[in-house]
Amino acid sequence: MFQIQGNSALITGASRGIGEAAAYSLAKNGVSVVLAARSTKEIERIAADIRERGGRAAAISCDVSRFEDVEDAVRLCVSSFGGIDILVNNAGLIEPISRIETSDPEAWDRVIDVNVKGVYYGMRAATPYMLEEGRGTIINISSGAATGALEGWSHYCASKAAVLSLTKCGNTEFGDKGIRVMGLSPGTVATDMQVQIKASGINPVSQLDPSVHIPAEWVGETIAWLSTEAGDAYKGTDCSLRDEGVRKAVGLI
Repeated sequence: MFQIQGNSALITGASRGIGEAAAYSLAKNGVSVVLAARSTKEIERIAADIRERGGRAAAISCDVSRFEDVEDAVRLCVSSFGGIDILVNNAGLIEPISRIETSDPEAWDRVIDVNVKGVYYGMRAATPYMLEEGRGTIINISSGAATGALEGWSHYCASKAAVLSLTKCGNTEFGDKGIRVMGLSPGTVATDMQVQIKASGINPVSQLDPSVHIPAEWVGETIAWLSTEAGDAYKGTDCSLRDEGVRKAVGLI
């Protein structure tokens, strides 16, 4: 595998859960990281902690549903660390969980704005820099919901299906230009999102015992792994962390 040490990365939704874990895993492997999220206090705390551990990190307030915010985050990565080698499109929402007939159209729109447009905006803002360098890695956080249907999750399932399509389109357009675009479907992860799902009481996922959820750190380690040459096997598709072979390759089991 080629080394990712010395690379730079932008991670959206980096204030907690998978995004926070990805920032620590990438930084541990010598990647300079920009943490982007709406929760400025949290990302500044995480960035400071990474710097105290000897890493390089910066933080920026970013609402991924606003293209201008995403552009600013990409520019910060380029100006602070000399480029953008890795983009982790992680920011995502699942609330409010609701059946279609009782759903709030404005809230449904908000999920699409973040989960779909946020991924597109990240790709749109980062790829000009990556094309100029002739290389780059884009990891879109996906879900089994991308190819399945669950009661109460029409917004989430539709958004993740769109993200998978963006991953495929990105690979089609950039695959021969040195930019690797792939998805990561982590399965159920012990984050605040699972707390929201549990509280909804809708569909079988809400009935799962919390003990079955994997730690966010596993996902962070897999993101770092996909950022290496190992990610080549998943260009244009989703890598599933439910696959025992993937877990073994990452070193999780």
